Amino acid sequence: MFESFVKTFVVFFVVVEPISLVPVFAALTRGGGAVFRRRMAVKSVALAAVIFALFLLSGDLLLRTLGISLDAFKIAGGLLLFLLSVDMVFARQSGLRSATVREQEEARYREDISVFPLAFPLIAGPGALATLVLLGASTDGDPVAMAALGLVVLTVLAITLALLLGARYVERLIGVTGANVISRLAGVVLVALAVQFVIDGVRDTVVSTRQAVQALEAQATAVAPPVDDATTAPVPETETPQAPAEPSSPET
Repeated sequence: MFESFVKTFVVFFVVVEPISLVPVFAALTRGGGAVFRRRMAVKSVALAAVIFALFLLSGDLLLRTLGISLDAFKIAGGLLLFLLSVDMVFARQSGLRSATVREQEEARYREDISVFPLAFPLIAGPGALATLVLLGASTDGDPVAMAALGLVVLTVLAITLALLLGARYVERLIGVTGANVISRLAGVVLVALAVQFVIDGVRDTVVSTRQAVQALEAQATAVAPPVDDATTAPVPETETPQAPAEPSSPET
C-alpha cells in the first residue's frame, strides 16, 4: 500500500511540477504586494483543488457517458503525457504545461490571475487532469485507494501552495536554471511513465478484443442447430443386379 502511495505521489508530483511554477508565479505577481501574492496563491490552489476533485469523482462517469473505454483513454493520456514530457526535457514552454506568451501578456493586465492562468492551465493542466482520471479509474472504485489518491492530490497541492507562498525565496535559491534542470529530470521520469501508459492501454485492448472474439465464437457454437445423424449418415451403396449369363450354345 505504501509503495503504491509513493508511486502515485511521484507520478502526480512530476505531472503538476510545482517547482517550475515558481518563476512563472513570480513574474505574474511582480509589482504586487505581499497580500496580493498570498491571496493569488491561496485562491489558485483552492480552485485547482476543486477542479481536481471534480475530475477525480466524475472522471469514470464522464468516460462512460462519452463511450470512451479506459484502454483508449490510457493510450490518449499516455501520448499527451509523452508530449508534455518532451517539452519538460527540452525546457520548452507550451500550452500543455504553461500559459503561452500571449496568455501571460494578457494575464499581466488582470487584477485576478488565480483562475487563469494559475489554477488552469498552470496547476490543473491537461496533463494533470488526464493523469488524475487514469489514476482514479485504476482504483476500480476501491474507497481506500480513492482516499489514498485524494491524499496524494492534497499533498501535492500543499507543496505547491508552500512553493508559491515562498516564490521569491525559492527563485533566489534555485533560479530559472535550477528550475529548468529539475524540470528536465522530471521529464525523463515522465517519458517512461507515458510510454508505460500507452503499453498498458494497447495490451489491455488486445486482450479484451481477443476475449470478445472468443466469446462470440462460443456463442455462435452454442446457437448453432444440432446436426441430425440421420441426415448425415452415409447412403448405402446399392448393388447393381448383374445380368444372367447367356447359356452356351451346344457344340455342333
